[in-house]
Amino acid sequence: MNHHGNIFASIVGLVIVAVVLLDAFETVVLPRRVTRHFRLTAWFYRRTWVPWQKIAGHIQPPWRQQNFLGYFGPLSLILLLCVWAAGLILGFALLQYGLGEHFQLGNEPVTFGRLLYQSGQTFFTLGYGDILPTSEASRALAVLEAGMGFAFLGVVIGYIPVVYSSFSRREIQISMLDARAGSPPSATELLVRLAGRSDGPSLEQSVLDQVLRDWERWSAELLESHISYPVLSFFRSQHSNQSWLGALTTMLDVTSLVLTGIEGVHPGQARLTFAMARHAAVDLAQVVNARYDPHAPARMMEADFEVLRNTLADAGLKLRAGDDAKDKLTRLRSMYEPYVHSTAQNLMLSLPPWKHEEKMRDNWQAGPWDRAIQAKSLEALGHKATSSSSKPPATSVTEDHF
Repeated sequence: MNHHGNIFASIVGLVIVAVVLLDAFETVVLPRRVTRHFRLTAWFYRRTWVPWQKIAGHIQPPWRQQNFLGYFGPLSLILLLCVWAAGLILGFALLQYGLGEHFQLGNEPVTFGRLLYQSGQTFFTLGYGDILPTSEASRALAVLEAGMGFAFLGVVIGYIPVVYSSFSRREIQISMLDARAGSPPSATELLVRLAGRSDGPSLEQSVLDQVLRDWERWSAELLESHISYPVLSFFRSQHSNQSWLGALTTMLDVTSLVLTGIEGVHPGQARLTFAMARHAAVDLAQVVNARYDPHAPARMMEADFEVLRNTLADAGLKLRAGDDAKDKLTRLRSMYEPYVHSTAQNLMLSLPPWKHEEKMRDNWQAGPWDRAIQAKSLEALGHKATSSSSKPPATSVTEDHF
């Protein structure tokens, strides 16, 4: 290669190394969203998520589709680390190629392919020594690359546990929502169940405020963790009818109803929780590169509002009467529903309903042995009934006990 070719290879290698290091820094270390037009991590996820979506669209039934989508988050995390490593190896190989002056044992010619191999073994600190840099600059470059290899190993050891720790904290609160708001959760179900725990025909203010306070903090942690580690947006919950977006939307729905006006309920804490949850919904829609859809279907029709009002009234929760209540709820919904809908479309997640059309069984009520256990219980009851009808009345204490 001529002198100009060496300079060009060095420049390209330097650019690749700089881009990878900056991208890794912004993804792992920098705790804020980056708004540059080009970013390697964003490019990587756009190029991998779209085909993954298309493949998932052909998978049936829905639970199998969700299982397939659940592989993307963890797998993309590993692939991203591989892309960074490959980029650094390629960049340093180009730099070494531009510098020249290498010696290979056996007097074979030093080609770019062999320098790529030498860069890989230096990055992973294998130290075979079959290709040796002979100039001061190439030796210094080899030492620098070996140091980056150690740093990369530190990133792998430190980054993945932090991501999974954030995921675990997110999922604990979502799992607790199962018994409080159903599976999938709904705002109406949460309020009705909270009202059913009180002695009177309404909500206990302290209980509601504590629930909303917990979800205010959860929304803040969700915003912080998903901006710092955007890959968490692709991590699915353990159950296909649960998701971080579904939980966030449910709490926005709940606080919207409280802000609309429920008799005997003060909206102070609901206002704070709504603000934090709405902040998370707006910012995270940008994190996942969601696009506004002006033709998004409405989550609540006019008839649905009346059904919701009647359901709450049956539980002793009187929603403010008149068209003013409906208009206020519509205004509140317009502040977050376009964002959560676009995010759901982008991530292939389902948004929770305002109210279930029929009684749904919670996740905690389902189990793989339930049918067998019930059949065994019915068989035992039938056997007991048959035995009781064929035997004379019990005359001893032992027979009465059993």
